Amino acid sequence: MDYKDYYATLGVARGASADEIRKVYRKLARRYHPDVNKESGAEAKFKAAAEAYEVLSDPEKRSRYDALGANWKAGQDFRPPPPGAGGGFEGGAFHFEGGGGGGGFRPEEMGGFSDFFSTLFGGGFAQEGGRGGEAMRGQDHEAELEITIEEARHGVRKSVALQSAEVDARGRVQRRTRNYEVHVPAGTTEGARIRMAGQGGAGEEGGPVGDLFLRIRLAPHPRFRVQGHDLETDLPVAPWEAALGAKVAVGTVDGDALVSLPAGTSSGQRIRLRGQGLPRRGGVAGDLYAVVRIETPRTLSGRERELFEELARLSAFRPRGEARR
Repeated sequence: MDYKDYYATLGVARGASADEIRKVYRKLARRYHPDVNKESGAEAKFKAAAEAYEVLSDPEKRSRYDALGANWKAGQDFRPPPPGAGGGFEGGAFHFEGGGGGGGFRPEEMGGFSDFFSTLFGGGFAQEGGRGGEAMRGQDHEAELEITIEEARHGVRKSVALQSAEVDARGRVQRRTRNYEVHVPAGTTEGARIRMAGQGGAGEEGGPVGDLFLRIRLAPHPRFRVQGHDLETDLPVAPWEAALGAKVAVGTVDGDALVSLPAGTSSGQRIRLRGQGLPRRGGVAGDLYAVVRIETPRTLSGRERELFEELARLSAFRPRGEARR
């Protein structure tokens, strides 16, 4: 089997104190626990750190492990002597014992520790004691909050229930549901973050609580498209409205607005409605742009066809610039 360098796994020196080992491990547990970190390889790193901590946090196990000596390197082929045999290890004889103790990590939950661990310690799991350590700030949490364009324009108070996964002192994940009353200010746009101080993970050893950040996502809207603080909407018009000009209604977030369509308007032309977009904090609100879409009738009455045919004969307009035949 391969030799496991538990000190290298945790990234601590062989002379590291119990408090230092505990502090480093808890950081790794928070970072790599598979219920918190979904990245590839996170679970393997968490299990490796848990195995290393299981040995180095227990004075008896650490002493027996240290008896192997510092000359082994991670990955080297390792063949321990049979039970009762002496020598072969720097620092004296080494013996095997069955595993004891419960608590801490359950093998069935962890998928078991390595063969190296089982051979040396019989698969026992020690319970983490209440040793003191340095104060550590709790983790910041982040969640997504979806709002509508109407809510982004006017602001809203929303009741939100969020479930968080928190790693306890033994490295186990506890799920907790919290309810919040959130004030979303007017003008909050896609990607903005709302900070809720002191609503994140609990601190350790008297450390401060982390924060909760709510990242805003704007729900898709059937009529409006968002461009920063500006909005866009399509404005269907008839060919004769575009050619002659007309007063047409444009739908805004707050209702219809009447605008003047200039004669000779082309499809794709944008008509600006000032201040009808999303507010800016401490500044002028964005605008709404109505994008003209000239619509032609799908079916024509007999009289409508006659009029279009007459227009085709009389008009000198050639959109593609070719000479009239």
